[in-house]
Amino acid sequence: MLLDVIQAQKIDAVIVAGDIFDTGTPPSYARQMYNQFVVELSKLTCTLVVLGGNHDSVSTLNESKQLLACLHTHVIANTTDDMEQQVIELTDTTGGVGAILCAIPFIRPRDVLQSRAGETSEDKKIALSDAIKAHYASIYQLAVERRSRIAHSSTGKAAQGNNNDDSSHASIPIIATGHLTALGVSQSESVREIYIGTLDGFAADGFPPADYIALGHIHRPQMVAKSEHIRYSGSPIPLSFDELKSQKQVVIVEFDQQGQRSIVPMNIPMFQPMAMLKGDLQSIKAQLTQFPLLNDDKKCDINRTVNGGAVDGKTDDANKPPEPTSVKPTWLCIHVDAQDYLSDLQQSIQTLTEGRNVEVLQLRRTRARASQSLNQVNNETLAELTPFDVFEKRLALENFEGEQEQQRLTKIRHTFNEIVEEVHQQEAK
Repeated sequence: MLLDVIQAQKIDAVIVAGDIFDTGTPPSYARQMYNQFVVELSKLTCTLVVLGGNHDSVSTLNESKQLLACLHTHVIANTTDDMEQQVIELTDTTGGVGAILCAIPFIRPRDVLQSRAGETSEDKKIALSDAIKAHYASIYQLAVERRSRIAHSSTGKAAQGNNNDDSSHASIPIIATGHLTALGVSQSESVREIYIGTLDGFAADGFPPADYIALGHIHRPQMVAKSEHIRYSGSPIPLSFDELKSQKQVVIVEFDQQGQRSIVPMNIPMFQPMAMLKGDLQSIKAQLTQFPLLNDDKKCDINRTVNGGAVDGKTDDANKPPEPTSVKPTWLCIHVDAQDYLSDLQQSIQTLTEGRNVEVLQLRRTRARASQSLNQVNNETLAELTPFDVFEKRLALENFEGEQEQQRLTKIRHTFNEIVEEVHQQEAK
């Protein structure tokens, strides 16, 4: 679909602001999809800019960088000492420079900052924020100088050709990118913290005065600091169930010859049905009726494949796979509200969903008594509680249902006991 939009809208450049992959070691099928997209996009003579995110491995992106450069693709996996590499000229349909891009990927603290002995956490936070701000300022200044050289070169050619129209070069827009958490944005469950313990978020006034700033990392599409030209386009697909409330989109930004911009979000359809159900077991049962039953043909196909026998007088090849259903199953996240501990919760949900075209990906038990427990804790002081009391109260807020979870709980308690014992031994010395 994205390729169709690019072709229909005559897009000159596509910017992916980080997190090409969800892991530093992507599987082969993910790399194949990535490479295939680059190949197909190159047929449309559209420039692709790939920026590294906090999920991406620098070496993984760089391994194909030179090869992809032959396919109108710029790969900026990380910040480098050669800042000129992060300034990219984006051409338009006429072959001229349509925009200058400050291609800034995820900035790792070690790339822009040196630790100093004796620094407090607050000192480190300020130093990192200042370092990121200085990096943006340096790249933006290089882009401004590049724009001036292009305008000067155009003026010289125009003078030789008696053409005084160089206004289009003087108004070349500058676009900046980033992969970070800006202050005041709305996050989702699947967003990982990237500056843990150091920098909570980057202030919007730290960005340079670019004509448009395309940001990545936050999955929900949104503006930053109420500025229309500073935006997160968001992830193209939901990466957690709490993102279902926000419409996924790509953002089309267009500049005219005078440098005036037009920003048009384009909604992305939901290719995989997903839903979140909440309530007690009776309510969950009622909500499940909205999802269709598996068609009988599919059940017969599966039965014939498993048994390899005759059904309704027809023979079937045991090696023939069942025909897939035409409707994708709906992925579900189910929150069950229960007053008491339900040891057979997973089996109960499996029984309720049996025969329906759904797949339960997440099952959680909502503890109705959690707020009551918290109120009770507020009336207690730490002096009245041992470390083990506090730890057990915290564990009570978690869900450890099932044999594997109970084993994990046992390991957590054992590890905590060892830590407390080690602390006591150190205090005794």
